[in-house]
Amino acid sequence: PFFRKGQYVHTRGINLYYETIGKGKPLLFIHGNGGDLHSFDKNIPYFAKQYQVIAVDSRSQGKSIDLKDSLSFEMMADDFNALLDSLHLKKAYVIGWSDGGINGLYLAIRHPDKVKMLAISGANLWPDSSALKPSMITDMWKEHNILLKESLTADEKIKLKIVDLDLFQPNMSLAQLHTIHCPTLVIGGDHDLISPLHTALIAANIYNANLWIIPNCGHATPMEKRELFDTEVNSFFNGKYK
Repeated sequence: PFFRKGQYVHTRGINLYYETIGKGKPLLFIHGNGGDLHSFDKNIPYFAKQYQVIAVDSRSQGKSIDLKDSLSFEMMADDFNALLDSLHLKKAYVIGWSDGGINGLYLAIRHPDKVKMLAISGANLWPDSSALKPSMITDMWKEHNILLKESLTADEKIKLKIVDLDLFQPNMSLAQLHTIHCPTLVIGGDHDLISPLHTALIAANIYNANLWIIPNCGHATPMEKRELFDTEVNSFFNGKYK
């Protein structure tokens, strides 16, 4: 079994938790909304054979506690940049799923020198029904309204902050996507919570990006189609897509 070394880096006002495993080219894994690095437990062993995997708990999620009121994808992208700096890594391969895909885009936009190659799945540019399934928006509003009361516990405050992150963000422009020049693979399931047309729009607005819509697959592409996802993303990183 692989031994994963877990530790914290104090950066940007929080203790950011991450785990490292394997040796080789650095590869950063970024999880989805309300999750943690364990989302990729079944993907990491495959990549750890060839890469130095860095799996991180995003701000306010998992073990990366942040009790402050504000939360944004831009803040999280800056956290990951600081994490790579603390590890003395000039560049990393990046795999981001769901909110992690949004984080990956913002990392490539805000810190373009840090991303060697980018693979994102289930990302969106804005939080409306042109991007998200309407039922998902309805569910998030329900959760928001349940949590929106006068006195919240610390846990409820964090939960509201995480729900509101996806309800009101991101607000990314196509012009921002045009600034991304690292090789990029844009992924989605054909039954994703994100409209495949929106996923295609992302790929169309990143210079020379590749689009992969996985048949018979929902939002959780790295989990639902694990072997296919792992081998194809690794092939992309190894230059299969030209």
